[in-house]
Amino acid sequence: MANYLVYVGIAIGVMAMGGAIAYGTYNQQIHISEDAVLAPAAEQGIISSGSGLGAQLNKEQWHEDTSLANIAKKVREQAGK
Repeated sequence: MANYLVYVGIAIGVMAMGGAIAYGTYNQQIHISEDAVLAPAAEQGIISSGSGLGAQLNKEQWHEDTSLANIAKKVREQAGK
C-alpha cells in the first residue's frame, strides 16, 4: 500500500509541474505586445551545437567585430582608473 502512495505522489507531482510549465508558457505568450520587435541577436540567427546535445546559442555580431573589442578595452581602462 505504501508503494502505491509513493507512485501516486510522484504522478501528482509530475502533473503539477507540467501544468505549471504549460501555464507559464501560455502566460508569457499572451503578454507579448503586438509592436514587439526582436533583439538584434535574435535576428542574426543561432549557432547549433555540432553534436546535437548542446544548447543553441544566439549568433551575436559583436563576437566578430573587432572595433567593439577596442571600445570594450577603452571602457575597462576608464573604469579601472
